[in-house]
Amino acid sequence: MYESHWNLTARPFENWSDPQYYYPSEVHQTALLKLRYAVENRRAAVAMCGDSGIGKSLIVDALASQLPEPFMPVARLAFPQLSGDQLLGYVTDELTGTTGPNDETPRTALRRLDSFFADNVEAGRHAVLIVDEAHLLMAPEQLETLRLLLNLQRSQARAEAAWTLVLVGHATLLSVIERNRALDERMNVKCMLSRMTAEQTAGYVQHRIQVAGGDAQRIFTSEAIETLHVRSGGIPRRINRLADLALMVGYAEELDRIETPHVEGVHQELVTVTP
Repeated sequence: MYESHWNLTARPFENWSDPQYYYPSEVHQTALLKLRYAVENRRAAVAMCGDSGIGKSLIVDALASQLPEPFMPVARLAFPQLSGDQLLGYVTDELTGTTGPNDETPRTALRRLDSFFADNVEAGRHAVLIVDEAHLLMAPEQLETLRLLLNLQRSQARAEAAWTLVLVGHATLLSVIERNRALDERMNVKCMLSRMTAEQTAGYVQHRIQVAGGDAQRIFTSEAIETLHVRSGGIPRRINRLADLALMVGYAEELDRIETPHVEGVHQELVTVTP
């Protein structure tokens, strides 16, 4: 709606995982490099934690797209609140790319997964399983199931595991992992994403607008961008929400530039309507 007013080719602050909008801040790049190192060196398990909206999904999407060909398949579990047996069946289906029968027993699923890993290792490949919202894995049997699966075809792979488990979640994920001492000992990397600094926020805003064909300095004053940082707390999703609404208000009011009062105004509206 407001794109033509600001001479943009797209809406730059949409909250979905689009690789071209990925901003390689120092925090995000460091986490991505750590994850790549762990996977490409065939480590057993890694964890990445951070506040909601900090950019975890963009990082794991970037990881999946950047991994070399031998590191496949890359499967993703978006709803981890399953029982141990259900988790085994789902993981088996996702990694093998096949679907077991509705009455498949855990024993049969395990054999199917073990056979898959044997073939995958024989072909020189290394599988990756990314578990989103992993802080929800509160039941001991869930983490224990995943840990035990790391032992499948371990010796044949001549590595720590025949596949890498990537756990992604809120900061509470670390305490969840620590409760399972055996799994904690298999963790090679633990990344905690910190919020962006004021300088990184400015770079982030400029990058997003540039991808959309614009120039942030012509749209936002430096003070407005600083206010975006303060009011968002340096969390990308919050920056997106504030900046998008500011652009909408600027369009509606036919502004030439977004200034601090406009950002403050949309922030107050969000605070008022958000419970």
